[in-house]
Amino acid sequence: MLTLLNRFKGVDFFPHGLRFPIVENRRIFIGISWAMAIMSAVLLTTRGLNFGVDFKGGTSIEVRSKSGPADIAKLRDIAGGLGIGGIQVQGFSNPTDALVRMELQSGDEKAQQAATNKMTAALAAAGYDIRNTEVVGPAVSSELKKWGIYAVIASLLGILIYIWFRFEWQFAAAGILALVHDVFITTGVFSLLGLEFDLTVVAALLTLAGYSINDTVVVFDRIRENLRKFKKMPLWELINLSINETLSRTILTAGTVFLAVLALYVFGTEVIHGFSFAMLFGVVIGTWSSIFVAAPLLVFLGLTREKVTGQKEPGSKQGAAV
Repeated sequence: MLTLLNRFKGVDFFPHGLRFPIVENRRIFIGISWAMAIMSAVLLTTRGLNFGVDFKGGTSIEVRSKSGPADIAKLRDIAGGLGIGGIQVQGFSNPTDALVRMELQSGDEKAQQAATNKMTAALAAAGYDIRNTEVVGPAVSSELKKWGIYAVIASLLGILIYIWFRFEWQFAAAGILALVHDVFITTGVFSLLGLEFDLTVVAALLTLAGYSINDTVVVFDRIRENLRKFKKMPLWELINLSINETLSRTILTAGTVFLAVLALYVFGTEVIHGFSFAMLFGVVIGTWSSIFVAAPLLVFLGLTREKVTGQKEPGSKQGAAV
C-alpha cells in the first residue's frame, strides 16, 4: 500500500531531470519582454486607454428586450439619434440584454439627469425594460481614477518592501521589475484591443500582482535553498537549476488558475469580462515573468553567493554539487 502511495505522491509537468537553458538564453527572453514593454509604452502614449464610465464619468443603462434578442444595431441608431453625445452599446452573454453607455454631458447634474431621462424614455418606447441605471459624475470619476492609480502603486511598494526585508535587495529589485513588467504589458494589451478600462480591471491588476509575486517568491526561495545545498555550483547554473526545479509547480498552478478564470470569461456576465480578460492575459504574462524574467535578472543585478551565504563564488565554471 505504501509503495502504491509513493508512486502517486507528486506530479511533474515535465520529465524529472529535464533542464531548459533559461538563464543561458536570458538576453533573448528579457529582450522579448523589453520589446513588449516598449510596444505597450508606445500604445499607451499614442492611443491611450478606453476608460469606462468609472473613470471618465457618464451613465450606464442596462436594458432587456421584451421580445426576443436585443438588436444592438437598432439600439445604436436609437441612442445615436438623440443628440446627446458619444454613445456605446454592447451586448451581454444573455442575448436579450444589452448595455448602453452615454458620455458625461456638459453642464451640471441636471443636464446629465435630463439626458438620462431622454435615453431611458427612448429605450422604453422601443420595447426595452430598464434594469439598472448608474450615473457617475466628473468629481467621482476623477477621484476613482486617482485612487485607482494610488492603489496599484501602493501594492507594488508594499511588495517591494516585503521582498526587501525577506531577501537581499537584488531579489527585491528583480521581483518588482517583473511585477511592473506584468502590469504594464497587461495595460498595453487593453490599449491595443481598445477594451474598456474600469475599476474591475484595476482590481484584476492588483490580483495579478499578488498572484505573480507568489510564483516569483517560490523560485527565489528555491534559489536560496540551493545556494546552501550546492556550494560549488556556479551561480548562473544554480539559478537555472532552481527555475527548472520549480517549473512543474509554476506551470500547473498557472494552468489551474487559467482554467478557472477562463470559465469566468466564457460563462460570466459582461460586467466581469474586463476583470476576467485581464486575469487571463495576466496569468500568462505573470508566468512568463516568473520563469524567464525575474530570476534571470538576478544575474544582471550582480547577485553573488557571498551576499547570500557569505561564501565566495567558485572559480571554475563547472562546479560540482557537494
